[in-house]
Parts: sequence; structure tokens; C-alpha cells
Amino acid sequence: MSQIKQRSKGAGSVYQNSRGQWVASIEAGWTERGTRHRITLKARTETGVRDRLAEAQRRIAAEGHAVQTSGRITVKRWADQWLEQRQRIVRPGTYVSDRSGVGRWIVPTIGHLHLDALAPADIRKVATAQEEAGLALATMQRTHAVLSKILSDAVAEGYTVPQRARETDGPGSGLSPRQPLTAQDAAKILAVATARPDASRWVAALIEGLRPAEALGLTWDMVDLGAQTMTLAWQLKALPYVEFRQPASGFRVPRGFESRQVHGAYHLVRPKTRAGSRVIPLVPWLVESLSSWMECAPPSPCGLVWPRADGTPRSAEVDRREWYEIVKEAGVTVTLPDGSSRRPLLYEARHTAATLLLANGVDETTIKAILGHSSVLSTQSYLHTDRTRTRAALAASAEMIGLGG
Repeated sequence: MSQIKQRSKGAGSVYQNSRGQWVASIEAGWTERGTRHRITLKARTETGVRDRLAEAQRRIAAEGHAVQTSGRITVKRWADQWLEQRQRIVRPGTYVSDRSGVGRWIVPTIGHLHLDALAPADIRKVATAQEEAGLALATMQRTHAVLSKILSDAVAEGYTVPQRARETDGPGSGLSPRQPLTAQDAAKILAVATARPDASRWVAALIEGLRPAEALGLTWDMVDLGAQTMTLAWQLKALPYVEFRQPASGFRVPRGFESRQVHGAYHLVRPKTRAGSRVIPLVPWLVESLSSWMECAPPSPCGLVWPRADGTPRSAEVDRREWYEIVKEAGVTVTLPDGSSRRPLLYEARHTAATLLLANGVDETTIKAILGHSSVLSTQSYLHTDRTRTRAALAASAEMIGLGG
């Protein structure tokens, strides 16, 4: 026969059932049908169950009583629902990254567990699995952020998730693996790149600081060789299909997402931030190089400046492969803090552009305006009113690595 040890309004009750288990029960809001929702907790000892009761009371006091959308739910079931909503509100690239983290790591590791039973050790299992697989810290951090968002959104939806699980520390922090090239290494790469017909593609990265997606999405109507400027207002992205590898199913895009299909899954999409859209000057060398490239570039139905040989959009993979061929021929490697070395990443060309500008004493506001950082609120108007300054800054970078004139 069970013995009730405590029962006072709002404080919950603690008792021992006929099986010898200690049980605590506390009211926690209302169900969708308007009935009272009670949380039942169990432990082997009275002290243990009272600790769990106190935890539940603290959580309710901090978060309030939530309407319970349903009974217990597993991480996998909620993650599936979360992704379905997620694709309606975030950019396609973010959705694909979130889906990858959920499908490859979160669900296989803890998907079978119930949300209301999660513990910090369960959260850490995801990072441990990634670490054992040899993934980079940045990837582990990204997956932890996705998992944290999944759990916080579950609470907002009315599900119970232990606070201690939601507040579990991430996998740690560290220095960014990306690093700029030295001026000497940048010059070596350009010595190889400038012998290629598409030399302008690589100068645009190392001097103008174009993001890969900006370069691949640049169209000739955005290049004004007379004014010696280019407008960066679109990026080339492959959008995900509603059903994996099923073009007829359409594309997954959030509400209000602006895009223009150019070929297959490839679309021109707007930058993430307002500052990403900008007009920047072209250094004289790049003006001449683009003029020459215009005469021999593969004809692109969509007017892309740097397409594939058949005129279709150049994928990020192909673009990186071309870059790796150039840096290999140039004999340039990046030395890591632990003494090991690797080939330079394409995105590090953009970091190099920033470093060259800094080395020439260019102020931070001008650098952010050129590179399109979101911390500059009026980037485009700034460039229009001070084009001479930004042109001089870029010319100094070009001169530093042997592209003067």
C-alpha cells in the first residue's frame, strides 16, 4: 500500500508505491484538451525523488507552466517535426546544414531517447561520436548549436526538456582553422594563376576578397568595365529539393526567399545580409583581365562571368578543384600550429585580401565595406560616396603582390 509523505497545494506530493519506489508528482500546466497536466517522477530513494521534484519546481518557476502538446516524445520524432518547420524560416544552406547534423549525428546517437529524460551525458555523446570520427571542432560546435536550438524550441512548443540537459556545455572553443596567406605566398599563387585564361577569377578572390559563391554568381551585367566597378548582389547556390534528388518535387525555400533559377538546382540568391550587396571598385589589372576574359569565356546562357566549359554554372566543388591545382603548382602550403601542413583553402584567399588591406594601413571601416561585412550598416552608400578611397586601398593590395599598374 502506498504511503503519501507530502501533499500541499502547488508543492507536489511524494510517496512510496507498492513496489517500493519513491514517486513525486507535481502539476505542470494544462493539456491541449484543458485537463491538468501532472509530471510524475520516480527514484529509488526518497532523497533522490525529492531532488528530482525540486529540479522540476525550479524549472516551472523559471519557465512557467506550458501547455503540453502531447505526451512523451523522442528526440527523433521532435527533430523530424523541427526540421519540417525549420525549412520554412531559414535559408536553404542553413537548412541543409541543420538536416545533416540531425541525420548524421544527433538522431543516430540520441534519437531514441525521450526529450524529458535527457541528461548532460546524453548531450555530450553527440560531440564524442563526432570527435571519434575525426571531425573538426567547428563542425562539432555547429552540431551542438543545432541540438541546443532543437531543445529550446521543444520547450517553447510545450515539451519538457530538463534544464540541465539544455545547459550542457558545448565541445569547447578554439582558433579558427582558416588563416591568411603571406604576401609572398599570394604572389606565388598569382604567378601561376595569371598564366591562365581565367586569371581574373583568382585575382578577384585574392585582391577584391570575393566569397566563392559571390564569384560563381557574378554575371556580366553586374560588371561595369567603363566605370571599373562590379556589383555583388547575388550568390550562386544549389537549393535542396523537397524530396532528396527528386527535381519534380520542387525546391525547399523559406517564406520570402528571393532566388532566380539558372540551371538545375543552381540558383542566384540574395546575400544573407544587406551589407553583402555592395559595389566595389576594380583594380586596373583586373579590368584588363576581365576585358580579355570576356572575349574567350565560355558562352553562358545566364551571363555568368566564370562558368564551366559548357556554359553551365561552375559548382563549388569544381571551383575548389581548380584552386587546389593552382596552389599545388605554386608549391604553397599552410603551416598549422602543431607543425603539420596542408594546402590553402579557397576561402582563405578572402582572408588574404583582408590581411593585405590591413598591411597597407587601410582602416577597418573601409575593409568591412569592401568585403561586405554586416557590421557596416550602410555599405553601399559608403562606397558610392568614397569610391576613391576604396579604389586606392585595393590598388595598394595589388601592388603589394606584383599586380601594379
